[in-house]
Order: sequence, then C-alpha cells, then structure tokens
Amino acid sequence: MAKRIETINNGTTPSPKGYNKIESWDSETIEKLASHYHGILKLLGEDPGREGLENTPVRVAKAMNFLTMGYGQNPGEIINSAKFREEYKQMVLVKDIELYSLCEHHMLPFFGKAHVAYIPNGYITGLSKIARVVEAFARRLQVQERLTVQIRDTIQECLNPMGVAVVIEAQHMCMQIRGVQKQHSVTTTSAFTGIFLSNHNTREEFIHLIGSRLH
Repeated sequence: MAKRIETINNGTTPSPKGYNKIESWDSETIEKLASHYHGILKLLGEDPGREGLENTPVRVAKAMNFLTMGYGQNPGEIINSAKFREEYKQMVLVKDIELYSLCEHHMLPFFGKAHVAYIPNGYITGLSKIARVVEAFARRLQVQERLTVQIRDTIQECLNPMGVAVVIEAQHMCMQIRGVQKQHSVTTTSAFTGIFLSNHNTREEFIHLIGSRLH
C-alpha cells in the first residue's frame, strides 16, 4: 500500500511563478508518533483533550520528524552532487555553521557552531554542501563527539583532500536545564586528518582563522 504524504504551504499563497516552501510528512508515521505522544501527555498527568493540547501530539510528531530528518539524508551523496575538479590547494574554510541537534541520552537539544576546513587535492565541493553535511548529521540523535568525526570522515572519504579539520562548539540542554545545571558551559570537540595532523603551522592557521573576525 502506498504511503500517504501530507503537504502544507506554511501559510503562503501558492504561486506558479514564485517560490513556495513545501513541507511534507508521511501521514502514517505522524499518526503513529502522535498516538505515542498522546499517551505520554496522559502519563504526565495532563489532559490531551483540553483546548491547548488538543493538537499537540500531532505538532510534536511533526516537530520530531523535522528534527531527525537527517536519517533520510545521505551526506556522501550531498558532497558528490557538487564535486568539481579544481587545482586550488589552499585551505577552504566554512566557519560559524549553525547546528541544532538532539542529545541521544536525554533527547534534549544541543546547539552551537561548526567550523569545517579542508585542503583540496584535485577536487572541491560546493560551499553550501559543507553546511548541508553538518545539517544531515546534526538532524539525528547524536553525541557531539561522534558528530564531529562523522563530518570529518565524510569530507575525507568523498573528496580525498590533503586534510580535513572540524571543530564544534555547543551548549547542551541536558547539562543546563537538568542534572548539573551549569547554564554557561560550552563543549568543544575537534577532529583532524592529513596535513592538519602532521603540520603544526596548518593546524595553527585553522585555529587562528576560526577565532578571528575577518568578516
């Protein structure tokens, strides 16, 4: 049986000549998720039938579907979809890439910025693809350490550059609003390959650039 797909237009008026952002969901998945959230609300002592919560299970189901959409994306295909031969052999850095993810231990958000650099070795990729790879891995249940390595490894495997460097700085709600409750803590993780590991000057240049305000 074919799955039903629900689409909405985000409140905009459809125009055949203009840009329309369309969101879509698999209705069967949303219905199953919503039924679970309906039960969760009852277990928490709430009344899922009251006015303010009447549509909350469906809204939460759609939100979770959006926040974990990375499971349906292939980061390697994202890189390879815009892979170009180029003899440029200096550092390519995309920094301050906003990321939002969910900690797999408590399913609470963590958010921050990723800084990604590579030194081409015959091939480059579209700049937006770097940010899309970050997004594809972030929109899953994650730990920051694994997220950092996954971004690094995908770029290394797809482009085979002379080196890749990834640094992520993030705040974790599981530390800030529960447990130890340290609201101003920031976690930094890094992962390097190739020349970023073997050449101190290259690594220092990367660290300097991500800390500078050149723009």
